[in-house]
Amino acid sequence: MKRVALFAALTAAIASPALAQNAGQIERARAGASCPHCNLFQADFANLELKGKNFAGARLRQADFSTAVMNRTSFAGGDLRDVNAYGAVLTGANFAGANLTNATFVGAYLEGANFRGARLEGVNFSGAELARAVGLTPSQLREACGDQATTLPRGLSIAPCR
Repeated sequence: MKRVALFAALTAAIASPALAQNAGQIERARAGASCPHCNLFQADFANLELKGKNFAGARLRQADFSTAVMNRTSFAGGDLRDVNAYGAVLTGANFAGANLTNATFVGAYLEGANFRGARLEGVNFSGAELARAVGLTPSQLREACGDQATTLPRGLSIAPCR
């Protein structure tokens, strides 16, 4: 009998959605509110225009920024692992000290974005516009990849994605 009860409890736990995110914070952020240090895990910001917001220190892991316009938005110190920013416009965005491990910035516009101290392991910058980005170092870019269409600040290079 105890096995049946244990099995039922485990099945219910697996079937229930994980409370890994804060739905209220996500909705407020999607509506245009700044949300520093919020839990925005897997938030969907695709196709939204959220300029000049503050998401510093926020948990944005696995969030979707596809084709979003988030100019002058601060993600400083945030957890942006596995973010999908395909085609996003992030002019002047602040990623200083952020963890961008395995993020995708394919075709993203990142002019003037600040990457000082950001973790870029596994980041895909294929086709990204970074010519006027600041804070990028050769050691950061050795951990990332791009392609022939990736533009970087003068004197920097990036390995091709495999």
